[in-house]
Amino acid sequence: MKNATRFVGLDVHADTIAVAVAEEGRNGEVRQLGIIPNRPAALRKLVQKLGATGLQVCYEAGPTGYALYWQLVELGVACEVVAPTLVPVKAGDRVKTDRRDAVKLARCFRAGELTAVWVPDPAHEALRDLVRARESAKKDQLRARHRLSKFLLRSGRRPSKETKAWGTKHMEWMRGLRFEHAPQQVTMVDYLGEVDHVAARIERLERAIDDAVAAAPSQLRAVIDGLQALRGVAKTTATTLAVEIGQFSRFDRPPKLMAYCGVVPGEDSSGKRRRQGAITKTGNAHVRRVLFESAWCYRHRPGRGIALKKRQKQLEPAVIELATKAQHRLHRRYASLSARGKPSQKVATAIARELLGFVWAIAVHIEQQQQQAVSTRLAA
Repeated sequence: MKNATRFVGLDVHADTIAVAVAEEGRNGEVRQLGIIPNRPAALRKLVQKLGATGLQVCYEAGPTGYALYWQLVELGVACEVVAPTLVPVKAGDRVKTDRRDAVKLARCFRAGELTAVWVPDPAHEALRDLVRARESAKKDQLRARHRLSKFLLRSGRRPSKETKAWGTKHMEWMRGLRFEHAPQQVTMVDYLGEVDHVAARIERLERAIDDAVAAAPSQLRAVIDGLQALRGVAKTTATTLAVEIGQFSRFDRPPKLMAYCGVVPGEDSSGKRRRQGAITKTGNAHVRRVLFESAWCYRHRPGRGIALKKRQKQLEPAVIELATKAQHRLHRRYASLSARGKPSQKVATAIARELLGFVWAIAVHIEQQQQQAVSTRLAA
């Protein structure tokens, strides 16, 4: 039993890690090992104490990220990051501590009741952080514009109806405004400066995303380029889908990806009664956001504009064929649901769900092509 598998559960926090070990076997001992500092030296000492051979470690995904996973892999320890929302919970259990959580993780890990999440490599995670920083900047821009527009509304200053909101003429009109009272003028300058600052920040982040995509691994770059064949999926949206979902081929069927992204309807059925409700909204909210934004594009008739032709120029015919099929199918679906009187938000949700299926088809096709190319090079 010296080389028997031991299952370790870690309840990870910013400063501490609660550790528990479950011995192999259904009735094997489950014991607490105490709490250690969340530092590389303490983790290395724990691995030396337990021995890396036969060690299986798990912890819940959370705000501490994947740094602990990468440290354990470097130490030669098998590690899994599990989905916290899918950890079994006893309905009558009203006591929750770090030590008890670690014991529960170790016991459930041994029983095979935990669901592991896909862990990106450090380069992939860095690109995802950059994309999310750009999304945060867009939210800040919306808030800054709202503050400025509502200030002007309260002051009775309104642009002409022909002026496009936040266009060049609109910005020139705002820069030329003057107020009688000095406090209002200071407020106007501050709000306008914040709008300019956020716009410059977004432009800087988008340039950084372009540079990062150009330097990304060939498979990730190929997936990003391929997804742009779809209508309504430009570089930022394609990059968001690629970095948030990761490896598309880990889903063997599109419905699994749809469920993972939370765009399938919830269900409460029993016996002969079957009741479906709103979408589950589980999983990655960043993916749902860009999907819903892209779904609105399919209310227009199928066609290839200048921008779309440019994005499809260097792509293989199979990818373009899938994108064209998506245009025709999703537009017919949009028109059919709208004709039946469905609310526009529900129509867009249905289109987003089917669009995700085409995203899966294109990405998996490209990943398979990339893997075949690598195998051919290795064989040669």
